[in-house]
Amino acid sequence: MTMLHVELDLPDTLAKEASSLGLLEPKALQALLREAVRNRRLARLAEARKKIAAAGVPPLSMEEIEAEIEADRAERRAKSTG
Repeated sequence: MTMLHVELDLPDTLAKEASSLGLLEPKALQALLREAVRNRRLARLAEARKKIAAAGVPPLSMEEIEAEIEADRAERRAKSTG
């Protein structure tokens, strides 16, 4: 686990309210960051889907997806061993 020390510059009212709600506690901050990361990943995925649809790329079948995954894994194995 990585230990980070973060300093925030918040308006007094926001700092008091966040503190009273327990949002400045490590576990709460961790949950907030996880949610933000998840939301950003979903937004990037949605954007990628839009670009793919706009480009007219046909969807892959499950077999094609599995073949792509296996090819990537094989390439990674080859790089790590050689």
